[in-house]
Amino acid sequence: MTVAFMVTTLVVVVTPGAGVLFTLSAALAGGRRAALVAALGCTLGIVPHLVAALTGIAALLHSSALAFALVKYAGVAYLLWLAVATLRDRGSLTVAEDAPPGSAGRMIASAVLSNLLNPKVTLFFVAFLPQFVQPGAPGAVPAMIGLGGMFMLVTLVVFVAYGLCAAAVRRHVLDRPAVTDWLRRGIAGSFLALGLMLVRAEA
Repeated sequence: MTVAFMVTTLVVVVTPGAGVLFTLSAALAGGRRAALVAALGCTLGIVPHLVAALTGIAALLHSSALAFALVKYAGVAYLLWLAVATLRDRGSLTVAEDAPPGSAGRMIASAVLSNLLNPKVTLFFVAFLPQFVQPGAPGAVPAMIGLGGMFMLVTLVVFVAYGLCAAAVRRHVLDRPAVTDWLRRGIAGSFLALGLMLVRAEA
């Protein structure tokens, strides 16, 4: 584990993206519990990318323009759906008690999907992690798993911090209808902007 890996990982994770926006939206709508569930779901969404990198699927996405395009546009479609859903769900940002237990599974599934359909995460694993692993070395796979686990831990900590900060101010902000409307539009616009940026992403 090197300082360069930790610094780059922190920069990648802290930079707002679909997972951060999803966690913030969940925190504003459901409070601390929803923030924790969303952060956990986004972190679990990294597992398929790590598995893909270990099995070579990520290399296929990196080398195949068609495969990359399919994953990319699926991610774009999901981000656009999130933008539209945020605008249409007038009750999504309201001050209420924390989300009921039955909604946790659905939230985790949505969070996992938001990271699963993000080809940038896969490219991060296929292009970045191998630089810190000795190719062909006996301990290459365990080392990559360890680096991936550290990336997931940093993701969980950062997303929880984002979520708890949003949950802490939700009652002060969402009691004001005008602010709620602007927040909804801002979150929807951010999802839309991420979708447009993803369209320009190249393998």
